[in-house]
Amino acid sequence: MTLWDYLQLTFVQNALLVGVLVALCASLLGVTLVLRRFSFIGDGLSHVAFGAMAVAAVLGLSNDMLLVMPVTILCAVLLLAAGSNAKVKGDASVAMISVGALAVGYLLMNLFPPSGKSNISGDVCTTLFGGTSILTLKSVEVWLSIGLSIVVVAFFIFFYHKIFAVTFDESFAAATGAKTRLYNLLIAVIIAVVIVLSMKLVGSLLISALVVFPALSAMRVFKSFRAVSICAACISVFCAVVGILVAAAFGTPVGSTIVVADIAVFGLFTLAGFVRAR
Repeated sequence: MTLWDYLQLTFVQNALLVGVLVALCASLLGVTLVLRRFSFIGDGLSHVAFGAMAVAAVLGLSNDMLLVMPVTILCAVLLLAAGSNAKVKGDASVAMISVGALAVGYLLMNLFPPSGKSNISGDVCTTLFGGTSILTLKSVEVWLSIGLSIVVVAFFIFFYHKIFAVTFDESFAAATGAKTRLYNLLIAVIIAVVIVLSMKLVGSLLISALVVFPALSAMRVFKSFRAVSICAACISVFCAVVGILVAAAFGTPVGSTIVVADIAVFGLFTLAGFVRAR
């Protein structure tokens, strides 16, 4: 089959649509997270989501999102909205939650294997590294991704200046009257939802790539917050499209292919930044 033939398939079209939307949302939030030194929050929250999925599987829940989404949102709020009042801050809190949730989730799945699951290792590997689930999306998941992307982009556009202020100097923003706790809460909730949806695309262990690589690539060339945000969004969407098409055409893992595309673009932008500096 040619590339054009693949594009005519409904499941490929759905995968491209969802992949582009999730990548766009992750990249916009990624710029803020990278600048706030929370680059690995994607790992932490994705591992929390994995642990919640394991609990949902053990309990036999037909719709694991009923447990996964609230738990992930709660942890995101604890990590981001707690701010300077938290006793365990930054990368230390992310590392604790990340490792703890991953270990508990894997332990539960081995101690209480879900009924009807004969290959626990295979299911765990697919959840961690991504599989072909992005190519078997349901219409509900497609519409959920569309709705989420609209909310995230609208939030980023209408509250751009507030996000900018909270990102660079939260204390000064609070002193000027900005509701920093509210904006931190909104950012935390949106990040959690994006992370849960991203697991279908790249798996738990590779989600940070969607958050970190586009932002870092854009920062190699551009210096303003606006330019970095726009460039990161373009890079993320491009890599998602390339990764999904290559995966569909050659049968490679979708998540890994997208991440490799991000790495290649990061290398090119690093070279471009070096040349520009010289």
